[in-house]
Amino acid sequence: MTAPADLALTRSPSLAPLLARGALLSPFKRPRSDAEFPRTRLVVPGLRVDLARLAAYERVCGFPTGEDALPVTYPHVLGFPLAMRLMSGRDFPLPLLGLVHTSITVTRHGRMPASDAYELSVHVDGLAPHRRGTEATVVTEVRGGGDVVWESRSTYLARHRTRHPAAAPRETQAREPLPEVAEWRLAGDVGRRYGAASGDRNPIHLHPLTARLFGFPRAIAHGMWTVARCLAAHGVTECCHLRAEFRAPVLLPGTVTYAAREGRFELRGRQDRIHVTGDVYPT
Repeated sequence: MTAPADLALTRSPSLAPLLARGALLSPFKRPRSDAEFPRTRLVVPGLRVDLARLAAYERVCGFPTGEDALPVTYPHVLGFPLAMRLMSGRDFPLPLLGLVHTSITVTRHGRMPASDAYELSVHVDGLAPHRRGTEATVVTEVRGGGDVVWESRSTYLARHRTRHPAAAPRETQAREPLPEVAEWRLAGDVGRRYGAASGDRNPIHLHPLTARLFGFPRAIAHGMWTVARCLAAHGVTECCHLRAEFRAPVLLPGTVTYAAREGRFELRGRQDRIHVTGDVYPT
């Protein structure tokens, strides 16, 4: 595979116009796993963290505030505008409307002071057939002092009909239910609060009326908020590896159960419906 060509940006782009562009272009896209995709790696050198927004993020996700350290999930927030610039473009073959964040893996190689400057880069690593459509993998890297200090791989699914052999249903390994640790009652404004802190103001997260336009009975929580909230409760080491899968949306307001044992965690809803599963361990 051809290595992506770097395109340096002076700052991260604004999310709102990217979401609008992606929505307008979505009806004209016909997703397939063998389509061409953008081969550009977007790079923002010398990135500094907005400490006020970081504090708001920590509060809404349940992380400690006032520490000179980035929460393990925060670099995803920093890289999300770059990912949206790539996925909202004309050369990205999957429609942004209806695109579902299905999983994320993160490796953090050490402590990340909030006061440091970092180089941030994002690129699309490829497309793959999925039993429900086509899945794109987006890679985010954060460098400090020339070394990779944080990296992630996120998968995003575009649902469509497929007959590809690799898209046959996969057998999933049964996992023993985890013991309940806490019950969380989620307020209806969680999506708005997280959207303000992260910049991700997708209408499905903000208000019941706008969520209904996209087929949801009420607003739903951001997937990355659910995993961040779990990790804030679980706790992570400075050097760690984690993987989370997003199984079902969390309706707001609502009540969920946080369950965990050793390195595993999950978020469950009514009738033990699984919303998020994950594993995290030190490296």
